This record gives sequence, C-alpha cells and structure tokens, in this order.
Amino acid sequence: MNPATFLVLTSGAVGLLIGSFLNVCIVRWPALQSVVSPRSRCPQCGKLIAWYDNVPVLSWLLLRARCRECRLPIPWRYPLVELATAGIWVAAAWAYGYDVETLRAALFGTVLLGIAVTDAREYIIPDEFSIGGTALGLLLAFAAGWTGHPASMHALPWPQALLGAAVGYALLWLVAFFGSKILGQDAMGGGDIKMMAMIGAFVGWQGVLLTLFLGAALGTVIFLPFKLAGRDKLVPFGIFLAIGAAACWIAGPALIDWYRHLAFR
Repeated sequence: MNPATFLVLTSGAVGLLIGSFLNVCIVRWPALQSVVSPRSRCPQCGKLIAWYDNVPVLSWLLLRARCRECRLPIPWRYPLVELATAGIWVAAAWAYGYDVETLRAALFGTVLLGIAVTDAREYIIPDEFSIGGTALGLLLAFAAGWTGHPASMHALPWPQALLGAAVGYALLWLVAFFGSKILGQDAMGGGDIKMMAMIGAFVGWQGVLLTLFLGAALGTVIFLPFKLAGRDKLVPFGIFLAIGAAACWIAGPALIDWYRHLAFR
C-alpha cells in the first residue's frame, strides 16, 4: 500500500471515530451535559450502549437502526454525521497529503459540520464549537504558517489568523448592534458572532468577508420565499455561515480572484 492510500484510509477511519464523538457533542453540549461521562446511551430508554453496538455506521446497520434494548428507532442523523465527518477527513487527506493543512482542513470542516447540525436542531451554537474552534484555529496557525500547503489561501501565520478572528468577531458584532437598533430587536445571535471569530481564525479576514457574503446570499435565497409568503420562520444563520465558510475554504482564492478581475478590469 502506497503512503497516499494509507493516509486516505487512515483518515477515513479517524473521521468515522471523530464523527461518532461529534454526535455526542451535538446532543450534549446544547443541554450543558458532559461529553465524557456517562458513556454513550440510548437517547430513548437511557440504556448504556455496549462497545460492540457503538461501532460507527456498522453497528447502526447491524442493529437495523434500532436500539438493542428498547427497539425504538435510532435516528438517521447518527450514521450520516459519521459518514460526513469521514468524508471531510478523506477529502482533506486527498487534497493536502502529509501536511499540517490536512489537519487544519479536517478539523475546520468537522467543527463547521457540528455547528450546522446543532444550529439546525437547537437554534444554538455552543461555545465549545465557537470559542474552542477559535483557539484551535489559532494554535494550528502556528504550525501551518511554517508548513502550509501552497495551494491553500489559508496557510497563514498566526498574526493573520488572530486578525481574522478579530475582524470576524468585530464585524458581526457591529452588524448585530446596528441591526438591533434599526429593527428594535436582536438582529444576530451571540453564537453567530463567536462563530465568525472561529471562521476568521481559519480563513483570515478576507475569508471572513467572503463567508459573510456567501452565507447571507444563501440564507436570503432560501428564506425570502417564507418572508414574502408572510410566514415568520426563525433563521438558523449558523448553517449558512458554515456552508459559506466551507465554500470559502474550497474555492476562496478562485472566487476572490474572479471578483478582483471583475471589479478592477
């Protein structure tokens, strides 16, 4: 087996395990519960899950999507999150190989996935994802600044990561402040503000601007029909920011170059 194949397969296996843990975080962090103790248990009957029933994806298939004890359904979300996380880690390994950027891309994508699913379920972005992700992005920037992959716009040294986090937080805080003054109600959740600091720590200040534009555009396209129909619907903006940030990581340099060419030709 060549080194590249070994890395991709290993990354996929690690991604499945991390995806399994991510499911725990998605459920417990919004409820202010520990992700360490107690062990994994059925969300329906509370029965502790044996290790052989807790193998990512495989156990769900063997159990036919039902708890061994109470036989109530196990939601599709669990294997989907595990597979999505594995896909993120495989894609990162495929794109960057044996490089610090592989770890940065994989962890960034994992945090974004966790935020998107949690915000969709609970309309909340736990600080563990946003603040913890910011610290993680800044720490990884130290290593990535030395060995970053040349194909990524985000192989930035830690001062630029710190600037990105500051710009992300300050910019969305200003939007929330002035929006609340104009609308007379909260225009932005605190979780979204802290999330943008996390995104800035990974993609820098230019990535912050692009993420905000893409997230706002996508959110408008999806929720404008509800507004026009007179149906008030709470907008989990973290989902669209996560999608925008992922698109920024993948295609950010091309999008920014296209805009510069369009605006300054």
